[in-house]
Amino acid sequence: MGTYGSAHIVWDWNGTLFHDNDAVIGATNAAFAEVGLEPITLERYRTLYCVPVPKFYERLMGRLPTTDEWEAMDQIFQRYYAEHRLGCGLTEGAVELLTGWRSAGRSQSILSMYGHEELVPLVRGFGIEPHFLRVQGRTGPSGGSKAEHMVRHLRTLEGVEPARTVVIGDAADDAVAARHVGARAVLYTGGSHSRASLESVGVPVVDSLEEAVEEAERLAA
Repeated sequence: MGTYGSAHIVWDWNGTLFHDNDAVIGATNAAFAEVGLEPITLERYRTLYCVPVPKFYERLMGRLPTTDEWEAMDQIFQRYYAEHRLGCGLTEGAVELLTGWRSAGRSQSILSMYGHEELVPLVRGFGIEPHFLRVQGRTGPSGGSKAEHMVRHLRTLEGVEPARTVVIGDAADDAVAARHVGARAVLYTGGSHSRASLESVGVPVVDSLEEAVEEAERLAA
């Protein structure tokens, strides 16, 4: 793992390896209720979602939330999500794909905007932590972009070249973060964004993780 020059995947967690759409929508609607917004469907969420997250709320509210509103909504979201993630599992086929990529002598890691202290035990609980060179979650405030986190993430991975690294995620921000470090990206439609919004980014868009890994293999060749 991590042999210099070998292909590497940086996996996103929420909405990609971890199929948590129900928990995300439930937590989002709980946060919306705090400021009197109507509940949102998964389809509408996928159409409007963006980062930084306060901009997403602006699309729905017609204005940016105040600092107090944002902090209240974020706290409610995190509390609700922590309760309801317990009913969520890995995306179909994820374990087999992680095992196959590692067995082929290639490396992989996780970079998530979910809090680091919550992410690591969650990944560990699914028994998949040994597949990764590093499991890294967000440190610091929530709601921002992944780009600078990606810079720090790749710096910690010995022998991993950005040019042979592919980021697999479910959000346009994953592609932005990949470009920021000179890596490639493949976007998966099973999470937070609609296919139309993902296709506007200009990277390969796929409907399954199996297709994502096939694209990653091609891009990193």
